[in-house]
Amino acid sequence: MAISQLWKNYLWEDQGFTTLLFHEYPFFLSVPLLLLSLYLLYIRNKSSRGKLNLPPSPQRLPIIGNLHQLGKFPHRSLRALSEKYGPLMLLNLGQVPTVIVSSPDLVAEIVNTHDVVFSSRPKTTATEVLLYGNNDVAFATYGEYWRQMRRICVVELLSLKRVQSFQFVMEEEAEVMVHAIRKACLSDETTINLSQMLSDASNNIVSRCILGQSYKAEDGSLSKVGELLKIVSEELIAFSVGDFFPSLKWVDVLRGFVARLRSTFRELDAFNNRLVQEHKTTKIAPNYVGSEMKDFVDVLLSLQEDRKLGFELTHDQLKAIIQACLSLISNTINRIL
Repeated sequence: MAISQLWKNYLWEDQGFTTLLFHEYPFFLSVPLLLLSLYLLYIRNKSSRGKLNLPPSPQRLPIIGNLHQLGKFPHRSLRALSEKYGPLMLLNLGQVPTVIVSSPDLVAEIVNTHDVVFSSRPKTTATEVLLYGNNDVAFATYGEYWRQMRRICVVELLSLKRVQSFQFVMEEEAEVMVHAIRKACLSDETTINLSQMLSDASNNIVSRCILGQSYKAEDGSLSKVGELLKIVSEELIAFSVGDFFPSLKWVDVLRGFVARLRSTFRELDAFNNRLVQEHKTTKIAPNYVGSEMKDFVDVLLSLQEDRKLGFELTHDQLKAIIQACLSLISNTINRIL
C-alpha cells in the first residue's frame, strides 16, 4: 500500500476530520504543524536507533514503519512475513515496536517462563476511555488489583455452581434458537444464517447471565444493551493515530475521535448506572429474598454490601467488572463485523 493511500485511509476518510481541520483550524497553521510533527518524529526515531540484539525485521518505511505491510487481512500478512523472517520477528507499527511470535514453543516459553513480563496488555485510547481507565479485568495492569478482579470473575461467574445455576437460561435460549430454525425451514426462505443464530443465542445467554436481560429483543431487533455493545465493539477496534504514534495523540483530538469515545462512554456509563440502580431496587422486592435466579450484577452487589472480598469494591470498579464481562459479547460481535 502506498504512503499516500495509507494516509488517505487512516487520516482523511474519517468523517468530520477534514471539516474540523480546515474550517475550525486555519489551513496555514494545522497542516504545517502536522508535517513538522511527522518530521521531528522521523528524526527522533532515526537518531534513537541503538545496536540492540533485536529479532529480524522487514525493511520499514520512514514514519509509518511496517504498517504498509499489513493488508486487508493482517493475519495472512503476518503469516507470510513469519515464513520469510522466522517465528520471532520485530515489526514497527508506526512508532510502536511490536514482537510477533508464531512458534508454539516460543509462546510456551513466554507464557510459562516470562509470564509476569508479558501479563499486562497494551493500553489503547479506546480502552482508556471506555473501560473506566482500564480498570476492567482484560486491560488492568498485572498486580494485586488484577488478581482480585480475576478471582471475582472466576469464582462468582465461571464456577461450576454458578454455571449450573444458569442452566435454565441456556435451555430457554436453545429452545428459542431451535424454534427459529424450525420456523425458517417451514417458510419460503432458501438459506438459513446458522452462524448468526448461534451468535445471537450465545450473546443472549451471556447477557442474561450477567445483566438479567437479553442482547436481542423478541422481534429479533437489538435491545438497548445490544445497540450499545455494538457501538462499543466498533469503537474498540477503530483506528487511533495515538495508538501507533503516541507523539501524535493530538491528531485524535483534532479529528474528533476522542470526543466520540467520550460521548459513547457517557452513554455507556449512564446505562451501567441505571442497570445497577434497577438491580438494587429489585433486590428489596419481597419475591427476591431467597431467590436463586440471580445474575452476576446481583452477586456483585451482594459482595459489595457484605464486604466479603477483603477490600472495598468501589462503584466504578463494580461497573468496570460488568463492562469486562460484557466484553465477552463485544468480542463475539467483533468476529462477525
